[in-house]
Amino acid sequence: MARVLVVDDAKFMRMTLTNMLKKGNHEVVGEAENGQEAIERYRELQPDVVTMDITMPIMTGIEAVKHILEEFPQAKIIICSAMGQQKMVVEAIEAGAKDFIVKPFDETRVIEAVNRVVG
Repeated sequence: MARVLVVDDAKFMRMTLTNMLKKGNHEVVGEAENGQEAIERYRELQPDVVTMDITMPIMTGIEAVKHILEEFPQAKIIICSAMGQQKMVVEAIEAGAKDFIVKPFDETRVIEAVNRVVG
């Protein structure tokens, strides 16, 4: 079981991911709706894994990935992106994200990604 921080600006997406993760026997320890909040929550909660949306207000997911990994090089972050954002996904992986999942989410893929990243 992993402790997960779910980051997405859409409440519906956070709820969807939370429900999938719980079904996969993972614990959602917190949520954030932008990159800045994600950094603060990460510091506070030190989760095992973060699911991070790319396109968000205040600070993008890619910027947040870079900030979190600067401070916590061991952080495990999975990028969540909509179809057609391949360039951003590549950028996120280059920034240090461990995996990516595509919206709309496939429950099996979400659970597999989290399980693989936590090892």
